[in-house]
Amino acid sequence: MIKPSDMSPRRLSDISPEIRQLKSLVIDEELNEELKSSRSVEYINNASIEERILRITGYYGYVPWNASLREEDQSGSEKVEVKVETETVKSGCVNRLQRLRCCLCTTAVVLRRALWGVAMVICICASWTGCTQLAKITVRRLNVPFTLTWFSTSWNCAIFPLYYLGHLCCSKDRQSPKQRFRECCQFLGDDGLPLRMLLSRVAPFGVLWTLTSYLYLQGLRRIPATDACALFCCSRAFVFLISWIVLRDRFMGVRIVAAILAIGGIVMMTYADGFHSHSVIGISLVVASASTAAIYKVLFKLVLGNAKLGEAAVYLTVLGGANLVFISAVPLILLLTGAEDFVSPRDLPWPSICGMSALLLVFNFLLNFGVLVTLPTLISLGVVLSVPVNAVIDRYMCEIQLNSVRIIAVSIICLGFLLLLLPEDWDQCLPHLRSMLHKREEPQECARDKHSETLHIRPREAKNCNAKTTPSVH
Repeated sequence: MIKPSDMSPRRLSDISPEIRQLKSLVIDEELNEELKSSRSVEYINNASIEERILRITGYYGYVPWNASLREEDQSGSEKVEVKVETETVKSGCVNRLQRLRCCLCTTAVVLRRALWGVAMVICICASWTGCTQLAKITVRRLNVPFTLTWFSTSWNCAIFPLYYLGHLCCSKDRQSPKQRFRECCQFLGDDGLPLRMLLSRVAPFGVLWTLTSYLYLQGLRRIPATDACALFCCSRAFVFLISWIVLRDRFMGVRIVAAILAIGGIVMMTYADGFHSHSVIGISLVVASASTAAIYKVLFKLVLGNAKLGEAAVYLTVLGGANLVFISAVPLILLLTGAEDFVSPRDLPWPSICGMSALLLVFNFLLNFGVLVTLPTLISLGVVLSVPVNAVIDRYMCEIQLNSVRIIAVSIICLGFLLLLLPEDWDQCLPHLRSMLHKREEPQECARDKHSETLHIRPREAKNCNAKTTPSVH
């Protein structure tokens, strides 16, 4: 079989008479469309007459009207389109899988952080509530507040070993206990822990720590645990006032309101029992304990700055060791002179004493190291939640009368504490949140407007149609 290309002329001179006689070339529309759609042939109107004839007669080896070649062209283009479609489908599936994985990862992280936060709040609330209740039982049975303070503070020596165990479990660069201790001691000075450093930077804070615990235990002997726990929450308001005066912190009106609420709650708490001397002394002692705790925090920030986790562990351990070494003689003198009750070791309520010390150790540990797994706001929320828990326990043990004045006083103090948890840029976050909510509402309003417009347009169209059809009826 002879191919069409073989029958076509090979030289332009072979068909020169026809070219001279040809003035115009008329091509069928179907052939023109085929040549247009062909990828290997240019649009025929853009070529000269000679080139048109050579292409049509098959001089270039391409016959556009050949069905097999047309089918090959179409099959090739279909294959390319199928490949492109499969690639787009695959890329779309990959993007969807990546988005799904990112959503799952972020959800898992947020959920895990939230669960850790809830667990931390429960642990802090339980430890502080249990510590307060056991301390109340101990000091009301035996008048040994300073001895109990010395004993519980000495348990701080176990904080750095607990921190080092966490360092071994979580850190990749593991160090020996001696190396880690020296590295964490550098914030106190390059010379380690000389006697001068202990006297200048550890002794003042040790005195404030001991005074805070001693005054709190003395107050627990005279007022219920609920009142003592609520009044001690005022320490955060005192921290703000002292920091504003000493550290020149930013002035915030909402925190001033919180401080006023705390002071008002203290006055109402005093009025709840009718200004009896016993309760007034207890309230004054707990407020003094909250004040010394605030002074301790502000001075720590002023002298030592913001300590890291390892540095805080070393400092609390050194504080407990210094308390165990240097203050051991004071409780012994108080017991021998009769200032505190002296009993034999067998008659001491060791379960309540050791339980109170252990819970206080857990509370201090979570208070300093809970920021690793949750937000500081949730840690503070665990402290304020201990107030209603103590109220339930005191009510069950019939040690408190929940009159309206006491409930309002406790609520005002807790409200002031919650206001102090607001961040410094809370006033800037509100407009941002409002703008985000406004942007979310805009698409819904636009959709409603479009829907109403379509509802208004349809009756008009119906009226126009009726107007057009009425003449035909007549």
